[in-house]
Order: sequence, then C-alpha cells, then structure tokens
Amino acid sequence: MPDYVIPTPPVADIPVAGGGRFPVRRVYCIGRNYAAHAIEMGHDPDREPPFFFQKNPDNLDASGDFPYPEKTSDVHHEVELLVALKSGGTNIPVANALDHVWGYGLSLDMTRRDLQGEAKKLGRPWEIGKAFERSGPVGPLHPVSEVGHLDQGRIELKVNGTVKQEGDLNQMIWKVPEMISYLSDYFELAAGDVIMSGTPSGVGPIRRGDKMEASVEGLGVLLVKVV
Repeated sequence: MPDYVIPTPPVADIPVAGGGRFPVRRVYCIGRNYAAHAIEMGHDPDREPPFFFQKNPDNLDASGDFPYPEKTSDVHHEVELLVALKSGGTNIPVANALDHVWGYGLSLDMTRRDLQGEAKKLGRPWEIGKAFERSGPVGPLHPVSEVGHLDQGRIELKVNGTVKQEGDLNQMIWKVPEMISYLSDYFELAAGDVIMSGTPSGVGPIRRGDKMEASVEGLGVLLVKVV
C-alpha cells in the first residue's frame, strides 16, 4: 500500500437502486442542452458545438437535503438526467457510445446564479457558481439492464408541489451518445465518470424550507429539501 502522508479522502459515490454504490471519478455537465432553456438564458438555440463544465465528485449528494450555500442570494434549481459510465476511452464513435453506459439517475445542478452571472461577465470559469459543496443532489442509479436506454420520457421538477420545469428527454439538442462521443474526443473517459445531461426551461430560485421533487419517466422521484 502507498505510504500516504495524510489520511486518504473518502471515495465519492452514488447509491444504486436495490443495493450497492457507484464510485464516481469525474462529473461532466453539459450547458444549454434544451432549446427552450437556451432561449430563457438569452442564447440562440441553434445546434452549435456543445460545451461542458465540471462539478467535483464530492459535490454529489444523496442525503435528500440541500443546504442553502453561503455568499449568494440567488440559487437556482436545474433538474437533469444523470448518465453513469461503466467504461470509456478516447474517440468513441457515436454508434458505440451507449455500450459504455452503466445506468441512469436523477440529479439537480444547483447553481449560485448571481455568482455564475458575475463570472460570465468577467469571462471567468463557472466553478464558483456550479461546483460548491453539495451542489449536485442525486437519486439512486438504475442499471441499463433494468431501465434500458432513456432517450425519451417526461422530465419534471416541482417546487412545493408546483411544476416549475418540464420537458421531454427527446428535446435534448445533443443526445446521450453524442455527448459521450464528443467528450471522448477531448478527454479520456473511464469507468466512474458521470454526465449531467442538461436541463429544460423553467429554472428559477429556491429558498430555505422549499421542497423540490424531481422526476424522469422510468426513474421514480428524487425528493430534496432546502435547509
């Protein structure tokens, strides 16, 4: 065993429906992947090349609580389908990309929108708005062997019982195989990588005490309370 000079950090992971844990290596997030959301954020929804940012593996949190973060007064919800990879590589063809998917889950890309907006104006990276502690609430993963590959189906987020976001997975500008293939041209993907696949329109602020209810057809419901 290596002689580490500090205690080994814990492995970030996501629970699996029915038991077990999925270890997380990297977290890739695609931006503006639904046309209506691109429009509401002030961008052209035409099919321009995709772009990605990253969260940290330990930002993912399955506790069911979302602590309202510091240094912000404008935190937004973004419901997303999460894709978990069992293998990877480089220059993966679109036709073979789904062979690398282990399963799918529900996730929220919580965003300090005010801090992200300041970063955008200054041409700086988004991590201060995206990659803060517990900024990625997640639900249990479901293996492909049980749910198949999800390329259509309703995606929705309710806040305090009111629908705020709704769409269909078939409205993604860049589909899951295309995201995997594109990422593999720039990064060496590997088992344990996850991709947060973008959010439909209707993003908006949350407040302490709010109850969020995320769902994707076939994956159940993710309940998260803002604390």
